[in-house]
Amino acid sequence: MEKQEIIALAGNPNVGKSTLFNCLTGLHQHTGNWPGKTVGVAVGYMTYGGKTYRMVDLPGTYALSGGGEDEQIAASYLARQEADCVIVVCDGGSLERNLILLLQILGLTKQVVLCVNLMDEAMRQGTQVDGGKLSEILGIPVVLTAAGSRKGVEELQQAMADVASGRQICNPITPPVDAVAAAEEIAAQCVIRTPTKSVARQKRIDQLLTGRLLGIPLMLLLLLGVIWLTVWGANYPSELLEVLFNRFYDLLQLLCAPLPGWLTGLLLDGIYSTCAQVIAVMLPPMMIFFPLFTILEDIGYLPRVAFLLDPGMSRCGGCGKQALTLCMGLGCNAVGVTGCRIIDSPRERALAIVTNAFVPCNGRFPTLIILGSLFFPQVGAALLVAAFVLLGVISAMGVSGLLSKTVFRGSSSTFVMEMPPFRKPRIGQILVRSLLDRTVFVAMRAVSVAAPAGLVLWLLANSPVLGQLVKLLEPIGGLLGMNGVILLGFLLSFPANELLLPVILMALTGAGSLRGVSGMESAMVLGAGWTAKTALLTMVFTLLHWPCATTLLTVKKETGSLFQTVLAFLLPTLVGVGICLLLNILL
Repeated sequence: MEKQEIIALAGNPNVGKSTLFNCLTGLHQHTGNWPGKTVGVAVGYMTYGGKTYRMVDLPGTYALSGGGEDEQIAASYLARQEADCVIVVCDGGSLERNLILLLQILGLTKQVVLCVNLMDEAMRQGTQVDGGKLSEILGIPVVLTAAGSRKGVEELQQAMADVASGRQICNPITPPVDAVAAAEEIAAQCVIRTPTKSVARQKRIDQLLTGRLLGIPLMLLLLLGVIWLTVWGANYPSELLEVLFNRFYDLLQLLCAPLPGWLTGLLLDGIYSTCAQVIAVMLPPMMIFFPLFTILEDIGYLPRVAFLLDPGMSRCGGCGKQALTLCMGLGCNAVGVTGCRIIDSPRERALAIVTNAFVPCNGRFPTLIILGSLFFPQVGAALLVAAFVLLGVISAMGVSGLLSKTVFRGSSSTFVMEMPPFRKPRIGQILVRSLLDRTVFVAMRAVSVAAPAGLVLWLLANSPVLGQLVKLLEPIGGLLGMNGVILLGFLLSFPANELLLPVILMALTGAGSLRGVSGMESAMVLGAGWTAKTALLTMVFTLLHWPCATTLLTVKKETGSLFQTVLAFLLPTLVGVGICLLLNILL
């Protein structure tokens, strides 16, 4: 059997390496326009010239000599010399900095192809790279590419295949002792820069978005805009889905007519109705929020957010990278926890992990949006939800500051991050990536949890147990400004936050089913015994309570520490309980 050749991709963060990996392998791996997004080692397969190659996407790193996890992964893999060819991906607009890593890699292996990527952006910025001259100096093949539009990709595949098979022998230069002086000298011989209007325009935009005067206000306005579009756009689709699911319920009821009544109730009123309500509540907001959030990620705005929040995070004992992980947590807290790998300092990484659940994930957004729309239309649900997001960020910063002076003492590390150029959003890829990779994935996860939860809920609702639990929790719920039904909803939605409203609605109807609870009827149900104060405190506790089971399992997996997992559970819960107790007294 013919040996399968291995091709490794290495490069600095934010040079389009993961986009090139997807282009070569056909895998739709999520790629983000910020440094350090790829932390693990991704593997795919590429067929070219009748042969199949094993492609290994190493984490983005600026050097091989640092102590960060991404640097250790890349350095250890390259040192083992398992790859038959290493493709080093560089940014054509920042060749001087990128060549430092290339020169270090040449000290470990000679089987190297240099891919100068993002040449379309570089040319728009007035940068030209002489690939032939660069190849002559380095003694290795050099290919200029624009992976987003597949320009130069076939030439890269040919060069890679030639080097991996030994058809082309590389004779690289001896790596210099001072890679930084050498990288500058090489780039000076091969790069010609002509100032363009686009460079000056981008600089002015950056000064506006990251300036002390307007940076924070513009960030808040953008956040408010994204949330307003989510709130405004989600109402009608949500109502439409509920109507469709109710009609399908009628059809299923006819089909299940021969079955025993208890089995029909279990399948339709329990499992089906709960799953339908979860999808109707959470799917429309996700289908709007995720694409909008991905656009901000794709154009390169999120690193600017990290830059703006870095001073505040540093004063709280954290760093700007924690802001990036909080942004990831807006989609899913488990993803945010995993993203904390990009933080080099173990102390700061621990701070980011145990406080990530302070920002609302996609499972909590629908509850905040619906309660805000029902009870505070005069304030504006979007404004209120945006205020809750800010409350979550402020709480995360405050708790981080407290922990950095107590449990996680230590000095803050430096935060060095490249500010990527603004890029034209790839709308087609964004829609596919956000709707399929994110929305559908999260929805399927929610349904997989909602189905067994619906079964348990139906059994509880059709027995005296549910009522007894509500009575047992009523005093505690009353202290927090809520009631026993709401508190039971929080407890039973521990597997997934998306279950909160369905559980509350099922308990309030008293019918043991979510059948027929839709549109204005849901407002009437929620209004039975509820006040604006009840809704406000429920929103506070929705934002600040224990993370879902998936997030806690992720914390345990990432840290290997039961203590940090317990902290991640207790910290938002204690803050939420404290704020609810205080507001219940004051209001």
